[in-house]
Amino acid sequence: MKMRISFHSYCAMGNLSLCSYIIFFLMLHVSTLESVNFKVIGPDHPITVSAGEDALLPCHLSPSMNAQEMEVRWFQSKDSELVHLYQDGKDQIELQISKYRDRTELLKDGIVDGRVALHIRNITPSDQGQFICFFRSPSFFGEATLELKVTGLGSTPRISIDSYQSRGIHMVCESAGWYPKPQVQWRDLKGQHLPSLTEKIIQHDNGLFEAQISIIVTETSSQDLSCSVSNSHLNQGKESMVYIAGKLVADLEKHLAEKEKLQNELQLRRVQIYQASVILDPITAHPDLILSEDQTCVTKGDIAQNVPNNPERFDSSVCVLGSEGFTSGIHYWEMEVGNGGDWWAVGVARESIKRKGWLNFSPVEKIWAVECDWGKYQALDSSVIHLPLNERLGKIGVSLDFKEHHVAFYDIDNMVPIYTFKEVSFSDEKIFPFFCIWRTPGKYIKLCDREKS
Repeated sequence: MKMRISFHSYCAMGNLSLCSYIIFFLMLHVSTLESVNFKVIGPDHPITVSAGEDALLPCHLSPSMNAQEMEVRWFQSKDSELVHLYQDGKDQIELQISKYRDRTELLKDGIVDGRVALHIRNITPSDQGQFICFFRSPSFFGEATLELKVTGLGSTPRISIDSYQSRGIHMVCESAGWYPKPQVQWRDLKGQHLPSLTEKIIQHDNGLFEAQISIIVTETSSQDLSCSVSNSHLNQGKESMVYIAGKLVADLEKHLAEKEKLQNELQLRRVQIYQASVILDPITAHPDLILSEDQTCVTKGDIAQNVPNNPERFDSSVCVLGSEGFTSGIHYWEMEVGNGGDWWAVGVARESIKRKGWLNFSPVEKIWAVECDWGKYQALDSSVIHLPLNERLGKIGVSLDFKEHHVAFYDIDNMVPIYTFKEVSFSDEKIFPFFCIWRTPGKYIKLCDREKS
């Protein structure tokens, strides 16, 4: 007859030592089952994603086990900022940093086997770097590091004609949407590198790069030109070609010259509508200057005039100001300088310009002007800018623009711009028309009334 004795009855019969050992063994076995060690495994190679596309960052547990009740945390290793958190059986999106809010999703189709993947939408260059995939159970944790590389294969280069120059045609190649910083160059028919006239590569707020290079094509050019932009990480690039023939260059030069002439005329017409009524101020005129009765013409006299030495009068530099100053808006006036001889200057000056002693005509002295010096024309900027004018100036136009902070000069006879002072600091002072004429008696500068001319 077989007898079955329960574990409880067996212990009650006095076998306490053996029972204690069995209970300890069972408890140890259960504890070991609950704290099984695991490893977190990620890809053994970088994950490369193009900017603007989505990324999948996978990781899994080894050995396989159910991770539904575990914590799964993703963060960027460079700054330990929380990218995504799965906890208590759901995604805790309110805890992730704002940069990744509404951009991430934890794919949990395989979570019962310990497999997950982080889905990141609309990848940008700022996402590039290392990510940490972290698992934690009640008694153990582990992590794996993944590397995300971001690339950008930008747009096909666009080649365009920018302008006509004396040496030929200025051609520009542009391409955007590259990451990292691309390499860009011109090549000839044989694939040989051609030096660029200019090269500019800028990085926009979205982290992507835009490239622009230019080249001068001359009339003697008769070859294929290509503009290539390449991504060193992908070993890929894009290229555009254009065929340049000598006759094409000549035709384009003629077309661009006509276009440039029309643009210059339109530019001048735009400022001429702001015609100001400018007359000369006798109180400021140097004693060597003679003003006409209507105060529109200033002539260099041969002897000093008997005039009061008031504080407003120039006593050394042979100059005179306009009678009215300006503080805002756009103002334009014209004057005849063809009879001014070989030594004169016209432009604008601040009200606080020095009246006593010799002036150094420059923005430092609160003057923005162009001058004729021994028959050579130059702009009196922070340094003297020689103006390559082919003809003797007859009539000059001056545009004073407070909104754009510009003072511009025009050759009226040929309807072309001469020079523009940009980013002028007008301060809060009045700005006055400014005229100087010296050395040769009898020479004069005369203001023009466009409505009567």
